[in-house]
Amino acid sequence: MNRAFGIINFAGNHIKVDGLQDFRPVGAFSFLGRYRIIDFPISNMSNSGIDNIEVFIRRKPRSLTEHLGTGRHYNINSKRGSLNIMYTEHGQIGDIYSTDITAYMENIECLEEMPHEYVVIAPSYMVYKADYSEFLDAHIESGADISMMYHSVDNAKDVFLNCNALNINKQKGVLAIEPNHGNAKNRNISMDTYVMKKDLFIELVRKASKRSSMYTFADILDEESENLDIRAVSHRGFFAIINDFNAYYQANMSLVDLNNAGSLFDKDWPIYTHTNDSCPTQYFEGSKVTSSVVSNGCLIEGTVENSIIGRGCVIKSGAIVKNCIISADVVIGKGVHAENLVVDKHARLIRGKRIIAAPEKPGYVKRGDKL
Repeated sequence: MNRAFGIINFAGNHIKVDGLQDFRPVGAFSFLGRYRIIDFPISNMSNSGIDNIEVFIRRKPRSLTEHLGTGRHYNINSKRGSLNIMYTEHGQIGDIYSTDITAYMENIECLEEMPHEYVVIAPSYMVYKADYSEFLDAHIESGADISMMYHSVDNAKDVFLNCNALNINKQKGVLAIEPNHGNAKNRNISMDTYVMKKDLFIELVRKASKRSSMYTFADILDEESENLDIRAVSHRGFFAIINDFNAYYQANMSLVDLNNAGSLFDKDWPIYTHTNDSCPTQYFEGSKVTSSVVSNGCLIEGTVENSIIGRGCVIKSGAIVKNCIISADVVIGKGVHAENLVVDKHARLIRGKRIIAAPEKPGYVKRGDKL
């Protein structure tokens, strides 16, 4: 799709995932033991024919840049395509100047040089499947200035808090963009996914930068909604926003259910990721694994129930892992009972025999920690 280039935007200041975010940006979070969250928007673009993608990173870039590499594993056209990483100097969480507008302005010359007529913008902290070529075609056919995706939910009082919601009229026109404060059950949650002409995008970025140093792109769209024709496009299927620790846990665990996984994964719409050549997982005599997602390279001697196990993990004999998300290279020692936990990379759960958190408030074991 040579008509458009893609932008993967970083997480805003309203995204706070305690523990995990101390070591890497949200886009680099492990997901389902095999993927990273950023794999989903990039795969959506690649599958839609978008071969020129700009990825914006604000802080702690190492793990994400290592994962992205040259971008070849995303099936991007090797001759004319590219995956570029854009940095911003304002990298502190909570800094009012650390906005997407600031990042765009720091790289404005690169964006202006893109030869494409349109731009598709997607966030790095949401998980969903979408065909952006259909999104662009619908946008052009509508004649609108901007099209943006939304997902209708009926649980906005409890989740998606502080995410943006759209006020939409009967003609699917966007009247306003406002935060979801949990005041209503049914809301149209913004997916922070837009398509528009590149020239209009550049104009709005410059306008936002002049009006306020703390403006976000959503702020300028809300302010200009009376002057622009902004259309809302509904999304169907699996949708998750990783905006806090519990949202990360629930998004992963919900995909253990094959019905939910079937609405996200499609053999005709592959989710690309950076793979390795580790051995298949070995299940030893006496092991028991039920309703779980287990990655390659693991050694399973104990019991795993309703859990997600990352690459290269070791579950020793007599160990019980239940309702857990286990990242790569974790060891669960003999006789250890781990339940309702997110265990970060390289952790060793050996001496503490019962590490159990409440189901409504999952626990977190720090990266590289020993318990």
